[in-house]
Amino acid sequence: MQSELRKKLLDAFSNNQEEFLSGQALADLVGCSRTAVWKHIEELRKEGFELEAVRRKGYKIIKTPERVTADEIRLGLKTEFMGRHIHSEDVVDSTQKVAQRHVFEGAPEGTVLIAEEQLSGRGRMDRKWHSPKYTGIWMSVILRPNLPPAKAPQLTLITAVAVVQAIEEMTGLTPEIKWPNDILLNGKKVTGILTEMQADADRIQAIIIGIGINVNQQEEDYPEELQPIATSLAIEYGKKLERAELIKVLLVKLEKLYSIYLDQGFYPIKLLWESYAISIGKNITARTITGSISGRALGITDDGVLMIEDSNGTIHHVYSADIELEK
Repeated sequence: MQSELRKKLLDAFSNNQEEFLSGQALADLVGCSRTAVWKHIEELRKEGFELEAVRRKGYKIIKTPERVTADEIRLGLKTEFMGRHIHSEDVVDSTQKVAQRHVFEGAPEGTVLIAEEQLSGRGRMDRKWHSPKYTGIWMSVILRPNLPPAKAPQLTLITAVAVVQAIEEMTGLTPEIKWPNDILLNGKKVTGILTEMQADADRIQAIIIGIGINVNQQEEDYPEELQPIATSLAIEYGKKLERAELIKVLLVKLEKLYSIYLDQGFYPIKLLWESYAISIGKNITARTITGSISGRALGITDDGVLMIEDSNGTIHHVYSADIELEK
């Protein structure tokens, strides 16, 4: 009940961002007593929100906290279902593990798990993901599409397009996608995506999409071995970004693309993905668990499978691999 009241309170502030709202107006909008409103206002202050209070005028939020909270993301979020249920933590093992527990407990589609720090963040093939506190976006999103398990890899590609579009809108920069799940700026990794599935033989029960975005790190924040290959939005853009704002933009983009996908299929997403892909038309080497394939990347199939044409003209379909661009 309390969280529902908090959501309504933040919706009221979101819909009246330039205005002061009196305690009575907030009580009427939220459907509770003025005393309850005051208690929630105090809780928001404890989270780091700065609220201006003016006698006979009421309250207005003038600054949101440095720490990204569920309430800050809800403030002004313009989605139907994506991010309508948010669980934020300070430190977790990994948001993917937290999300798995919420899936088991019946979390609805669009649920978001976010943390300020991950102690065991990971990417594909269980590689460690460096996720220091108060610098990036470390989050997982739960989806429950009525699809067969074979379609699951497409959700990684949809998410990659959503991340690129969100970064474009926030910074004007245009990242590139390196198949299947890396987002690059100036050839360095800025985002990783990890998709995990819970499914029956013929139907997906849940997809958990892990998204790690390097937002406000400076070069010295990275271990020495990562500095040549990793970057952040702040490094490339030249100034820090509001992380909660980027999350909100990302959730809007993801909801829109996901809805297009469910309504129209993968083809519209495929065209968008290929327009951002760094490898299409270039010579690459794909390192798979069974060996390496070198050749020209032709694009992806309607199922999201990478196609590589080798020197003999044979077209290989690659389902999972590490990609290296030939220099």
